[in-house]
Amino acid sequence: MNHRALSFLPIDSTTVRLLSLATRAYFALASRLRPGLARRHAERLFTTPPRPARRWPTPAAARRDSVPTPAGHVAVWQAGPAEAPAVLLSHGWGGAGAQLGGFVAPLLARGFRVVWLDHPGHGDSDGRRSALPELVAAIRAVDAACGPFHAAVGHSLGAAALTLALRDGLPLARVVLVGAPASLVEYMHGFARRLGLSAAVREGLRRRIEQRYGSAFADIDRLDDLGRLTLPALLVHDAGDRHAPFAHGERIAAALPGARLVRTHGLGHFRILRRPEVQRLVAAFVAGELAAPPAELPALPVPAPLY
Repeated sequence: MNHRALSFLPIDSTTVRLLSLATRAYFALASRLRPGLARRHAERLFTTPPRPARRWPTPAAARRDSVPTPAGHVAVWQAGPAEAPAVLLSHGWGGAGAQLGGFVAPLLARGFRVVWLDHPGHGDSDGRRSALPELVAAIRAVDAACGPFHAAVGHSLGAAALTLALRDGLPLARVVLVGAPASLVEYMHGFARRLGLSAAVREGLRRRIEQRYGSAFADIDRLDDLGRLTLPALLVHDAGDRHAPFAHGERIAAALPGARLVRTHGLGHFRILRRPEVQRLVAAFVAGELAAPPAELPALPVPAPLY
């Protein structure tokens, strides 16, 4: 299955639906007739980050470095004084470090050094395929090379990678998780449903990925382990997030002692990164300026009294 061969087609909503239906039909048939082939093709899709159609501009004058990780070298940028306390930005699946560029200026204004990376298989970093354990390993490598970090801000799978790194001992004073997923198992089930994989092929895919990366999905999903963490945490999650439903943010907040959950409205999974009020909220939290983050953003209007 090579969708690049169809790149001459106009990419509109009808084309996307047709490609989706064709892909689903292929995997449904292959799951019955050639389950091994279906599993191999699904594994490639599951571990190949999509390349965005656009590149995000570098958000500030920054020094570019290259940091070695077990998955190859990752591209890293730093802005701000070298001696200033540092904040790490960790992007999500199919994204890039500069996607979180809106957080850079408000953090620099508060005296921080800001560090962002392209995770393995993403952007300017080495590789074409990746998975959550490699994102975690990249965070550890960047911490060793550019840290220690006062705080970190993660989006989507980059937020999940931060929670795993924290569970494994990453020292942070504060953490912000934006649109964070709570379960890799649930993501796998949704991925299989969208492709039309049979349950047998889905479980074969799970076992193969666990073997390849040395991490069991059930171990990754152990939210109870977050109960050992004591750092202040801010979760920002949109009520209408279709990629990581709001209930995921609620589950993580319930497991993480002292976490504050802020619900946004109408921003979805990606626009939430571009809203100035979200960027200001995150920077203020990282700087310790917020005694009590709001429960809603923007604040919901108070109904007029009834007479």
